[in-house]
Amino acid sequence: MAKSGSPSDTVIIKKYANRRLYNTETSSYITLDHLAAMTREGRDFKVLDARTDEDITHNVLTQIIMDEESHGQTLLPVSFLRQLIALYGDSMQSMVPQYLEASMEAFRRNQQQFRSAMEGAFGGGPFAEIAKRNMAMFEAAADAFKPGAKPAVAASAEAANEGGDDIAALKAQLASLQDKIDKMGK
Repeated sequence: MAKSGSPSDTVIIKKYANRRLYNTETSSYITLDHLAAMTREGRDFKVLDARTDEDITHNVLTQIIMDEESHGQTLLPVSFLRQLIALYGDSMQSMVPQYLEASMEAFRRNQQQFRSAMEGAFGGGPFAEIAKRNMAMFEAAADAFKPGAKPAVAASAEAANEGGDDIAALKAQLASLQDKIDKMGK
């Protein structure tokens, strides 16, 4: 959730009796939406009751979740909420917070690994290389059938220099076909 840092990195938010939230770092009043954005950015904050200095961060975060859930797209399925409510008062209740925290951390790691894999796959990985090869073959084929195109002798020489891989062989075959087409047209 929030990035761990030194206690001095924790922003103190004071909640007043009139329900207003005051950010002591920026010396300005903020909303729950601001706190939600800070959470998404990984900013660590603590919400204190301005009158009693009681830590009410848990209550405020729960309120943010309830506001987010009421905006249409729900993240928490009804069955999960029912199961969660049923755990209150259960003998296993004390284990639930640690379990949920560990589960969410594992989910975040998997999510980051998935994002990295997707970026790698389309950014410079094997799929990107296949796409480049397919594009080169398509361009070579398109060039071979252009009217008045000269025989692709250069392509044959280039193919020989590429170490005989599949693309080079296809380019050589295309050049050979182009020569045959040109001879038939004369």
